[in-house]
Amino acid sequence: MVDPIDEYAVQQLKEYEGKKLVCATKEGLKITESEDEKKQWEEAKSRTEPLCKLMKEVLDEKVEKVIVSNRLDQAPCCLVTGEFGWSANMERIMKAQALRDSQSASYMMAKKTMEVNPTNPIVSSLCSKVSADQSDKTVKDVIWMLYDTALLTSGFSLDDPTIFANRIHRLIKLGLSIDEDEDAGAAGEDMPELESTDAGAAADSTMEEVD
Repeated sequence: MVDPIDEYAVQQLKEYEGKKLVCATKEGLKITESEDEKKQWEEAKSRTEPLCKLMKEVLDEKVEKVIVSNRLDQAPCCLVTGEFGWSANMERIMKAQALRDSQSASYMMAKKTMEVNPTNPIVSSLCSKVSADQSDKTVKDVIWMLYDTALLTSGFSLDDPTIFANRIHRLIKLGLSIDEDEDAGAAGEDMPELESTDAGAAADSTMEEVD
């Protein structure tokens, strides 16, 4: 349901043929599991919790909390909204309103929750790096990339598309083994920070140190 009318219709419909309608993009989604699946889930959750704590520290006010989730099959993470707030689609619709109530919008646009898939290879690798070194700056850059891509795949708009594009360009240069210092000198400009959108966080980026 991605059409604008769907958001308004489902708010009034609530259930269909005795089945309660639940928004899959909001927190609190319950999925039935077997006993073996629950046991595996608890083990994966305990391994991933240190990473969730670090992700919350890195993202700070961008997300309300970071938790382990079983709603994801292949993706490493996603962003969900509060049960009683706007969905990503509704937020996009309201932002397009020319005469919207800014005060009401700020209330309904609740902080997002990042849900992490503990079985994803990227998340598993990050967990290993966090266990080995909590201060690994590369992990922080990857966390920001995961946050930006989760914004897009979850239906939100990017806070700053330019910074996201610069992060992608940096990864492309690393993949092509392009010397960062030489390239910056030839272009006559510095590369933007990756770890955070704050100007003061530029010094913390590991990407700046890769030759």
